[in-house]
Amino acid sequence: MKILANDGISPEGVEALEKAGFTVSTTNIPQDQLAAAINAEGIVGLLVRSATTVRKDLIDACPGLKLIGRGGVGMDNIDVEYARSIGLSVINTPGASSQSVAELVMGELFSMSRDLFHSHRMMPTTGATDFGKLKKRYGKGQELRGKTIGIVGFGRIGQSLASYALGVGMKVKAVDLFVDKASIGVYIEGHGEVAVGIDPVKDLNEIIGELDYISLHVPKQANGAAVIGKAEFAKMKDGVILVNAARGGVIDEDALIEALNSGKVRATALDVFENEPNPRADLLQHEKIGSTPHIGAATEEAQDRIGLELAEQIINLLS
Repeated sequence: MKILANDGISPEGVEALEKAGFTVSTTNIPQDQLAAAINAEGIVGLLVRSATTVRKDLIDACPGLKLIGRGGVGMDNIDVEYARSIGLSVINTPGASSQSVAELVMGELFSMSRDLFHSHRMMPTTGATDFGKLKKRYGKGQELRGKTIGIVGFGRIGQSLASYALGVGMKVKAVDLFVDKASIGVYIEGHGEVAVGIDPVKDLNEIIGELDYISLHVPKQANGAAVIGKAEFAKMKDGVILVNAARGGVIDEDALIEALNSGKVRATALDVFENEPNPRADLLQHEKIGSTPHIGAATEEAQDRIGLELAEQIINLLS
């Protein structure tokens, strides 16, 4: 049986599948040629990440397809309910990338707090001539310890982030519609874990005015509405710092620009954008936004875990 990993899969995942008797292709097929390639090659399993979409028209055009897999958490690029309604298996890897995404967010929290993202832009071009000016400009950083972070969406990634945030001395508040209580393990090398209990609230508005930092870990909303828009920005502390490593569209990008320009928001880190893979130029160029190209799960460790987790599920479902 043939598996097409159209957006790639780790060598470990390929090896596990091939040992189980599957043939694996990692050749990327353009979206408009995908149905023809799947049918011509007799593909039974299609694996994607963020770049490839699997909508009803593609599913209907590929009657031999038995399984769709997403290497990651969110599956908004797949028509999941429709695929399952006609008997296809749809799988993802919800736990494999949690630590990697959480570490990216922590890096952004430090970067935004000390203006590192902007300094790294400016020092190569003006550091030799404007050293003193830049030193003054970046001389009002803030520490994370003692500050309050609100984690919106308290699933695996949110809880992993909470562990890191607690480890550096932050106060952690959480928002989640489905998680009532969570025990967060704060790992200390050589000493094991210390458990910290956190009880998420259901409504961001209950705590939004208390937060120094906000990190989003929720899927794109079914109705297309932003989780944070103009009304939410108005309720925030002045100088709040935001990170979005979830999905484009959960922050209203127009409202974000307005909040940054007014000073309501001190800085923002974006790993995801509403119009990927062609994000707005004014976001990428804004001096208060640090951008990365959707790399939350892009570590060697996470990709190895993703590949192996996909392989295990495929072998269980199709062998």
